[in-house]
Amino acid sequence: MLTLDGATGEGGGQILRSSLALSMVTGQAFRVHSIRAKRSKPGLMRQHLVAVRAAAELSDAAVAGDEIGSREIVFRPGAVKHGSYRFAIGSAGSATLVLQTVLPALLATEGSSSLVFEGGTHNPMAPPFDFVERAFLPIVRRMGAGVSARLVSYGFYPAGGGRVEVTVEGCPRLAALSLLDRGEVRRTQLRALVSQIPGMVGVREVDAFLAEVPWERACARPEVVKNSPGPGNALVADVESEHVTEVFTAFGERGVRAEEVASKLAKEVKRYLAAGVPVGEHLADQLLLPMALGEGGAFRTLAPSGHTRTQVEVIRTFLGTKVRMDERSAEECVIEVEGTRR
Repeated sequence: MLTLDGATGEGGGQILRSSLALSMVTGQAFRVHSIRAKRSKPGLMRQHLVAVRAAAELSDAAVAGDEIGSREIVFRPGAVKHGSYRFAIGSAGSATLVLQTVLPALLATEGSSSLVFEGGTHNPMAPPFDFVERAFLPIVRRMGAGVSARLVSYGFYPAGGGRVEVTVEGCPRLAALSLLDRGEVRRTQLRALVSQIPGMVGVREVDAFLAEVPWERACARPEVVKNSPGPGNALVADVESEHVTEVFTAFGERGVRAEEVASKLAKEVKRYLAAGVPVGEHLADQLLLPMALGEGGAFRTLAPSGHTRTQVEVIRTFLGTKVRMDERSAEECVIEVEGTRR
């Protein structure tokens, strides 16, 4: 049995989620202690508990320690079963993080699956649905996977209550990925999503963003969300280039001015565009796992984040895979992943 320290690296829930995913694919049992040790509320929160139980349901696993607040679990997987599943995270627990946990295992099967996730779709501490739909999944499909996702209803933090539907076709052999050049920027888009708050907030966010990033106003708009059970605000920027689409998000919070939200997002977008790399900071750690489970490959990105470094260590622990990071500057790194299925 492998033993992992949940306090390693960034010390959040990623170690647990990636361990669950890799355990299901490889059949390797593991124990993880000090779960989320570096967070203000250590241990399993609801979305982490749902991820553990979702993984257990998919793989008929034996689990110990699966309860709210637990700082240690033991997970012994069985065979992964494709099929129809529904996972209710509750409140604003992230639906996309639970999807991240179960997707690699379902791709490794030889059948099709339909999934329903109920919970948070736009949570400041997780990839928003927009990123999953338009940045991450298109690249996974490029590697040969048949997977699609549909947003049925929005679930903003803290109310949650959103719904996402996903279909997955098993793809036991993912192709290698080479993503070293971004190509020309073909299209940009800015959406200021507002739910149950004054629409002027979205207008101010759009105006403030365009004051810092000179995009055409025709591609930027506030958008009132009507199918969400609670209030929320997200400013979402898409950069669609020849070889990749990147999606960046900043979230409105009570007491934070719309202009501050826009400035935060503008800074992230400008950094990405100035660096000239195809893969942004968040997409980098998302791509590592499917690449390692497939035929590997390489991509060019920004300086590796704590999440990316943590993901590399978990992958090495389970697979023994070589992951090389050539940090050429503070704003450029080439990551090469040795696949396990060549």
